[in-house]
Order: sequence, then C-alpha cells, then structure tokens
Amino acid sequence: MKLLSATILAAALLAGCGGMRTTTASMPDAPTRTVDGVLIGPNGMTLYTFAGDAADSGKSTCNDRCAANWPALLAPETARPMGGYTVITRDDGSKQWAYKGWPLYYSSKDAEAGDRTGDGMAGVWKAARP
Repeated sequence: MKLLSATILAAALLAGCGGMRTTTASMPDAPTRTVDGVLIGPNGMTLYTFAGDAADSGKSTCNDRCAANWPALLAPETARPMGGYTVITRDDGSKQWAYKGWPLYYSSKDAEAGDRTGDGMAGVWKAARP
C-alpha cells in the first residue's frame, strides 16, 4: 500500500511540472507564419523575395530608396538561425531574416493583412512561399 501511495504521489508531482515553461519554450518556432500558401511577418503582412538578391549570399541588395518601398523583415540583434531561417546583416548594420537563403521584405504598397500587391512587381518581386 505504501508503494502505491508513493507512486501516486510521484505521478501527481510530475504531472504538476507539465505546466511549467522554460524561456526557450516561449520563443517562436519561426519568425514568420504561412497563410494561404505565402509567408507572412509578425504583423500579418505578406513577405516577398527579390530576384536582385543572390540566394545564400548573406546580403540584401535592396537598400536606400529600394528599402523605403520594400522594408526588410528585421531581426533582433540576438536572433539566431532556426530551421530554414538565417540572419543576414544589412548595409546599415541592421539584421534581417532570410528564408532558404532569400532575404525577406514587406511591400510598402500592401495596406492590410492579405494584400499581395508586390507579387510579380516589375518581374523581380514575388510573394515568399514555404
């Protein structure tokens, strides 16, 4: 009977630990989500890739005026690669997320979540897809 009571007590204690979270558990699995087949940023807006960038180069070629129209999906200074995501350093020193080697951008013309005005723009911009 004592063995059974000890077993029940141990099981109850372990079950109570199930609700505990570590700091890594609260971190997101990825810097983007997929909605309707495209990647979206934390703000819910569509993300794009630029054919002027070279995949896996670790560099964005969209700077200055380009960056005003196509803002980068910025990464925090402490960001680290995860899954298919890497972090690149932009010309201005800020950090940017890239997916499968392609830097990710928003379109300044998208007004609300679900807009995809940049998809196919000038034949060099396309919605980022998983």
